[in-house]
Amino acid sequence: MHPAVRYRVSMPRPHSHLLEVEASFPGGREVLEAVLPVWTPGSYMVREFARQVQDVTAHAADGTPLPVRRTDKRTWRVDAKGLAVTLRYRVYANELTVRTNHLDGSHAYFNGAATFLYTEATRALEHHVTVDAPQGWRAFCALGQRADAFIARDYDELVDSPFEVGPHTPLTFSVEGVPHEVVVWGDTVQDPERLCAELRRICECQARVFGGLPMPRYLILLYLTDRGRGGLEHKASTALLFPRAGLSTARGWEDLLTLVAHEYFHLWFIKRVKPRALVPFDYAKENYTTLLWAFEGATAYYDNLFVRRAGLMSPQRYLTRLGETLTLLRATPGRRVQTLSEASLVSWVKHYRPDENSPNSAISYYLKGEVVSALLDLEIRRATRDARSLDDVIRLLWERHGDGSGVPEDGVEAAASEVAGVDLTPFFDRALRSTEDLDFSVFAHVGLEVGFRLRESVSDKGGTPPRGRTGEGRPKGWLGITARANGTISVVQDGSPAQEAGLYVEDELVALEGWRVDGNSLLGRCEDRRPGETVRLTVFRRDRLLDIPVVLGTKPAEAAWLARVEHPTDAQKAAYQAWLGAPWEDAPGQA
Repeated sequence: MHPAVRYRVSMPRPHSHLLEVEASFPGGREVLEAVLPVWTPGSYMVREFARQVQDVTAHAADGTPLPVRRTDKRTWRVDAKGLAVTLRYRVYANELTVRTNHLDGSHAYFNGAATFLYTEATRALEHHVTVDAPQGWRAFCALGQRADAFIARDYDELVDSPFEVGPHTPLTFSVEGVPHEVVVWGDTVQDPERLCAELRRICECQARVFGGLPMPRYLILLYLTDRGRGGLEHKASTALLFPRAGLSTARGWEDLLTLVAHEYFHLWFIKRVKPRALVPFDYAKENYTTLLWAFEGATAYYDNLFVRRAGLMSPQRYLTRLGETLTLLRATPGRRVQTLSEASLVSWVKHYRPDENSPNSAISYYLKGEVVSALLDLEIRRATRDARSLDDVIRLLWERHGDGSGVPEDGVEAAASEVAGVDLTPFFDRALRSTEDLDFSVFAHVGLEVGFRLRESVSDKGGTPPRGRTGEGRPKGWLGITARANGTISVVQDGSPAQEAGLYVEDELVALEGWRVDGNSLLGRCEDRRPGETVRLTVFRRDRLLDIPVVLGTKPAEAAWLARVEHPTDAQKAAYQAWLGAPWEDAPGQA
């Protein structure tokens, strides 16, 4: 029998939220140092998983107790004296996110990085997991099985393979002969046949780009909750958190499809083609790369695009969603402070740890990365007269780095220039390494132009402002804050009238000119007034009542729209169809 690290996970008291874990390590070492990761791949934040570990004991194979002591926040040291060692411990599991663990009377969900102690000396061995499930429950995981154990070829694969345990009956479908399972917790999907059929179409579109699928089976763990949305990608599975109420609306259903499309694209782009800085993973500390703008931003660009390519989103709706992304970018003052490369590099302390100043000081590499990826796609199409696209860049990276060797920090830029046949350094210098606003003129290649209006002037049909409504009527007063529904200020925009007047985050709004307001009514009341007017705002600050005069500014135009150019050429019409797979006649009309 080949040496392996063996785990047994049980949950005899689900209501305690405690997973019972047994980890057995082969002998041969004087000292065994068992550690737990501080982060999990795909979520770039130090989460200190070890804080949930308790009651650690150590034993030899014959049951003899061995002394174990904790030497730092993530390390337990055992004087093994060459013996095989079994550690027993409990993991508190009461945080339902795609990155953590959750156990209650209805199910168990656990991630490898948050659950399984390991040693660097045995990291490359096979890791076997046996799950002792309560009666009527079944364990689901993308790992292959041998006898009663799930088998990971090494610790990295184990970390990349979350477990769901419960009384579930999975939904199933097949893509190119590869079985796919959908395990749903929290509610039921009212139209499971439609869900499976539409997911199959999206997955098939992606498989065609790469010439097939890179795994023997795929598992989707879908957690329907009262709130929250997100996903975490894995090499043969994904875990998704989604608001159950969203499935009852067309927009919510569409959003679920894009979420699945996003995580599925990661099968190739970051799970196999990944930044070289992440090879191998260092689970003890942050792993820095400037490439998250590509690996997450391009994936964000493609998630909508693949739903469109699958025929599950109209071209008008696709352009509306793209316009919404442009609007969010425009409305983020931090785009003028932080470069896209830096946003990736410091995601550990910025993107995943936002505060009230984040909108003023940072930009999301998902958000701006999506826009940059769209512009890059169009730049390549323009340079090659639509012979090539961003698809070719992704495929080239797949061919060269799909073995997991890792993409160097300049690798994406070099591949894009190679595919385009021109040096794209000026494009990347502006998009990645400067805080200058992006150049949207390349949309003209597909016969579109980008404009910005007051947010409420944008129609929800194709991202095009209704005719006769330019958003350039009477100027509206502007305060420059974001407030919660209860009236507490959550963001004060840098350089805004509110900041100049001395309004602070956590001020509690009480009244405007003596009339009661809250977070919803205040902004409307300000917009009813003209720029330059002085208004008296009453707030509570640390229980003290203050009257603060504010000189209103002009509400900035921030909502983006995409519309046809006035006199499109045949080449522009053809480029539009090549990009979105739809005839020019379906393009949004002129403003």
